[in-house]
Amino acid sequence: MAISSIYSNILNEHNLRPSHRGSTEGATQVLEGVNPSCGDDIFLELRLEEGVIKDASFNGSGCAISQASADMMLDLIVGETKEQALHLIDIFMRMIRGEASEDEIDELDEAGLLKDISHMPARVKCAVLSWRTLKEMLEKED
Repeated sequence: MAISSIYSNILNEHNLRPSHRGSTEGATQVLEGVNPSCGDDIFLELRLEEGVIKDASFNGSGCAISQASADMMLDLIVGETKEQALHLIDIFMRMIRGEASEDEIDELDEAGLLKDISHMPARVKCAVLSWRTLKEMLEKED
């Protein structure tokens, strides 16, 4: 199977059958992220306890890339500390700018498949919407 097929299959799976779509019982934080240039709209919910992300979910509407990126991100951060989540956000943003090493991209697991989105400028905002929203949410927590 070609790499592009694997990429498409994983992206479609996260878009069509996201494991984190819904609501988070006992959410301690909720924040909306909007991409006005294309209309993507996402609500992130987190349950943060003692600096650890115990559960997270998202709702909203948008293109396949924005929805899949949100689901991939939440796969990565649930169970992690706030500091580790911020570290992963930093890697993701640097990856999109072409500044992350392959070892760093490996830390992103499936989200690393979005590295080539940087070659599609119109889609960059779609891919980073949830990550930017999560960063804003976690930085407000301080």
